[in-house]
Amino acid sequence: MTRPLLLGHRGARASRNIPENSLASFELSLQHGCDGFEFDVRLSADGQAVICHDARFGGISIATATAESLALPMLEDVLRQFAGRAFLDVELKVVGLEQQTVAALRQLPPQKGYVVSSFLPEVLGTVRALGPEIPLGLLCDSRDQLRGWRETLAQWVIPHFKLADEELISSVHAAGKRIMVWTVNHAGRMREFAEWSVDAIISDDTEMMARSLR
Repeated sequence: MTRPLLLGHRGARASRNIPENSLASFELSLQHGCDGFEFDVRLSADGQAVICHDARFGGISIATATAESLALPMLEDVLRQFAGRAFLDVELKVVGLEQQTVAALRQLPPQKGYVVSSFLPEVLGTVRALGPEIPLGLLCDSRDQLRGWRETLAQWVIPHFKLADEELISSVHAAGKRIMVWTVNHAGRMREFAEWSVDAIISDDTEMMARSLR
């Protein structure tokens, strides 16, 4: 059995002392023993790629604020610090980030592997047109979204763990694609997915995941 990639969800999200989607949280996930991490990218009013999961930060709409006023990490910050030593799952939350994401990844290509993921098929289509070499991941949190996985342009299928079972994992592999599951926070489920040969697991509890599967 090949061990799956172990990825922190927004870094080491279970740690309450460090904010999620921060450079410190990403660093902590690696210290815990993860291979890399997932993080979320949004578009500020001045067209910058900022790292944040929610559409609002500190009560402010990210889409109507400048990157400087938000004081969030930016995509380039993550790539400069981690492209040489972590697998990166770059989740694009909105339309409009595609061109600068492709440019940033070409300028600072991750050396340990990466995927650009999104719930939005149109985002993946644009990234594919701009950067055919970039690995893509289709995120799915419903059976309706998952139903089209065979037709997706993406090399990675990334369902919520409740949608995934051994049969799906085998089918994805038979189609020549890879599969990553999120967000798995129980050691027993982690080991089960590993036994089913899932390619990557995303977890909030990076310390427990590394302890259970390394």
